[in-house]
Amino acid sequence: IKKQQQDVLGFLEANKIEFEEKDIAANEENRKWMRENVPEDSRPASGNPLPPRLFNDSRYLGDYEAFFEARENNAVYAFLGLTAPPGSKVGVHVSHSEL
Repeated sequence: IKKQQQDVLGFLEANKIEFEEKDIAANEENRKWMRENVPEDSRPASGNPLPPRLFNDSRYLGDYEAFFEARENNAVYAFLGLTAPPGSKVGVHVSHSEL
């Protein structure tokens, strides 16, 4: 979990994307907020959702796997619900084949 959190935070910092970190280990209010805002279909079959979980305000975006997939496809800004800055790779992934 710690490695995944560091991966997400490192990416956001490197790309100068503003974020607010909510520590659920030390703050019961943050833990409760996360549990309430992760949609039912994104919760584990048993137990509570584990971090990291990403939100844009209170809109749930996804877990680490969803973030990782978006990053691999150069679609992180779209995943985060943000407009990509000028000159950056936009959130479009095009596959093609040379015939």
